[in-house]
This record gives sequence, structure tokens and C-alpha cells, in this order.
Amino acid sequence: MSRFWSDTARRLTPYVPGEQPKLDKLVKLNTNESPYGPSPRAVEAIQRAASEDLRRYPDPNSDALKAALARYHSLSPAQVFVGNGSDEVLAHAFIALLKHAAPLRFPDITYSFYPVYCGLFDIDYTPIALTESLEIDPSDYPTGGPIIFPNPNAPTGRLLPIVAVEQILAANPEVPVVVDEAYIDYGGESAIPLVDRHPNLLVTRTFSKSRALAGLRVGYAVGSAELVEGLERVKNSFNSYPLGRPAQAGAIASVEDEPHFRDSCARVIATREWLDRALTELGFEVLPSAANFVFARHPKHAGATLAAGLREQAIIVRHFKLPRIDDYLRITIGTDEECAALVDALKALV
Repeated sequence: MSRFWSDTARRLTPYVPGEQPKLDKLVKLNTNESPYGPSPRAVEAIQRAASEDLRRYPDPNSDALKAALARYHSLSPAQVFVGNGSDEVLAHAFIALLKHAAPLRFPDITYSFYPVYCGLFDIDYTPIALTESLEIDPSDYPTGGPIIFPNPNAPTGRLLPIVAVEQILAANPEVPVVVDEAYIDYGGESAIPLVDRHPNLLVTRTFSKSRALAGLRVGYAVGSAELVEGLERVKNSFNSYPLGRPAQAGAIASVEDEPHFRDSCARVIATREWLDRALTELGFEVLPSAANFVFARHPKHAGATLAAGLREQAIIVRHFKLPRIDDYLRITIGTDEECAALVDALKALV
């Protein structure tokens, strides 16, 4: 540690993103990226935006993108907030909405950025244990402090039905509830239709997964105009120009290409179902997933050993050295060919 660091920098435990290894002929199944490219219309829009106009600042409010998202979700533009990936949107939500006297609540096994943000922004929090089957139980969230959880949860992939989301909202009408829907397009029902009935609900989304634009860094949130105004206040106190011209143009074009979006999601879901069956036949216990990944363990083999064995064959999956889940592998759904290579490699290992 440097003597020039602040006390905040000294006490932080930073988030560790999925590895981006540089290996030949790599089968990369560790960071939940889409196995298929973005909408060709999005790529064309990005290329058109990469013109001499880049010398000028972009629209600081991203009004055209907000309007496109509002139309898509049948909301008003005042109910839409955009930022550099959903991680930045979430960071603004932690500051604007989730920092209160009562501790923030989220699952004990969940997106590992949540406790990092709590450390960065000095937010007290209480982890809520998942059930023995690694599910969120709505009854574990009675009236109390603010709440955030992914749906489907990460890294488990388990989906909370919309009636269960409403159960949590009904029990907590006086505090903000943030539902992180990074993976909802792969088989879940979104909570976005609930925002007009629940003024405390904020739903965050990303273009990085189902819209295959992880390299563009676009995320957004929807909720009441009151909640969005809070996010805007934080954004404009931090970075008033969050999205560049190419990012705004590409995101708008992606939203407007529904056939490509639906086809990509359907292909991932079909491969996920095949992989679930194939892993089960190999003796793995596979959690029900509504995401673009599966969470699986083998009763006779340690997760770390399997991850290392796959790596020797240039196949990378995500292994978490954490209590309760250290024997699980989180496996991103790749192409059919990539998933077949994974299964062949696991056959030799197990």
C-alpha cells in the first residue's frame, strides 16, 4: 500500500472481474458474454457515429436513447436512466437510493459487486442467507432497510417468480427495492411492468448480455420519475456525459432490432437446455437456470480441480472460492460447438 493512498483506498477490497485470458484457441465460458454478435443494425449505427462529429460532446442526457427505451417498455422518458453499463447505473443507485440509516439487504450469495459498493460508499449492509437449495425466500425480507437482488440471481442463475418479487415489494413499501435484471431476457418475467404500481421499485438492465454489446458499456434503469431524478442528481455530480455518440447510436439501433434480439436469446436458451441435460448425464447437479449460464457441481470432484483441468485444455469457466459454493462451476452458455467441447473435456475429467 502506498503512503499516498487515502483511508478509503486502503480499506477497499475491489471487485474481481472475470478473467480475460489470452490463450490460443480459447473456449471462453467465464464472463457471461453473448456467444453471438450484436445486431448488424447496431454495428452499422456505431460505424456511422464514429465520424468527425466525435470532436463534439454527445447529448449529456441521452434523450434519444431514453425515448427509445421508454417506447420499448411503454414508459415515459422521465422514468428512464442510462449509464456506462449497469455497473455504473448500480453505483449511482447505491449512492442515491440505497444509503440509509437502516442496513441495506441483499442475498449472501449474489453479485459480488454489491459488498464492494457498500465498502466504497460506506453503506452498512446485512447479507440474507439463501435457502439450502440456493434460492431467495421472499419471507426472509420483511419490513426493514433497502433491498437489492439480481433476478435471476448471480451466480446461481435461479429465477424469482414475479409473484415473489411482488411479495418483497408489498412487505417493503417504504424503502427502495432495486431488482438487477442483467439476465432476465433468458427466461424470466421482468419486474418493469410493476414500476407504475410500486414507486419504490427500480429495475436495472444491461446491453452487455442479451444484446451482445458488452464492449459498448451501456446500461439503464427504469422506475418512478422520482427515483430516476435521484439517479440523475448523482450522475450530474459525477459525470455529466456518461455515454458517447457511438454508444448511444448503437444502443438505439439494438433496441429497434427486435427480431435479432429474440433470435439470439432463443438460441442461447436452446443451448442452455442441451447443456443442462448433458451435464446431468455426466452426474453433475445443475441448478435450474434462467440466465445465460448454468451453475453446476459434481458430487465426486472439487470445483477447483475441475476448473483447473478444463483450463489445461484451454476451456475457461468461473470458479468462486466462497463458502457454500466452492464446489460449483459457473459456466457461460457459448455456441453449440463450444459447449460440446466443454462436455467432451468434462467426460475425461469425471
